[in-house]
Amino acid sequence: MMLAITTGVILVLSFIFAMLGLGGAMLYIPVFHWFGYDFKSVAIPTGLLLNGITVVSAAIVYFKAKMVDVKGSIPLVVTSFIGAPFGAYLTQFVPTRTLILLFALCMVFAGGRMLISSSQPDRDTMMDLKMRLILMAVGGFFIGMIAGLLGVGGGFLFVPMMLAMGYPTKKAAATSAFVVIFSSFSGFAGHIAEGHFNWPLMIATSIAVIIGAQIGAHVMKEKMKAKWIKQMFAVVLLGVAVKLLVKLYL
Repeated sequence: MMLAITTGVILVLSFIFAMLGLGGAMLYIPVFHWFGYDFKSVAIPTGLLLNGITVVSAAIVYFKAKMVDVKGSIPLVVTSFIGAPFGAYLTQFVPTRTLILLFALCMVFAGGRMLISSSQPDRDTMMDLKMRLILMAVGGFFIGMIAGLLGVGGGFLFVPMMLAMGYPTKKAAATSAFVVIFSSFSGFAGHIAEGHFNWPLMIATSIAVIIGAQIGAHVMKEKMKAKWIKQMFAVVLLGVAVKLLVKLYL
């Protein structure tokens, strides 16, 4: 019964996060934790797996619509792929309470940044190419490391970074989905190497996110406005961050 309820919740969340160009691990992981699954050995690795599956499913739709900047995202793909397993390895040295706190603080930062920018129009010009490549390479490694450490794909940091560089909102979300594929599965592999997995949960929720992500990606491509995407992103992240912090300290 608990597995069925958890799977249903994940289905709804994958629909929402596919629209935002995110894997959804920042919500998948707290959900698993709230339903009683161990944060380190089950919630984080399963969240990373579902993160990857969600964005693969969504990215297929975005590729067909030519919304993904594949060439421009290569520095992010390479460096985040390298950084994610390193972060996964570090998980064993960080207390669970500290991981949850870091997780919540990252969501507050990303959510606040998106809420502030939601009322602003997309930038008309892109940052200088050389500077953009340098920032992507350096930022990609550290975001990948954070992704592996906290069990997220990094989309909640990739999207604000690309928006700051001048990417239009929908293109940033679509390109983030592509990049997160690599950091998610790289981080997941690091956790599997440490023996962290729960096969029944992984199989049931994987099927759910494939269905939810396909629906969400089609809705975003056809009907979502940039302002709505940013506001949804911010509200979801801030709400979960508050929930985690309240549970942590009360």
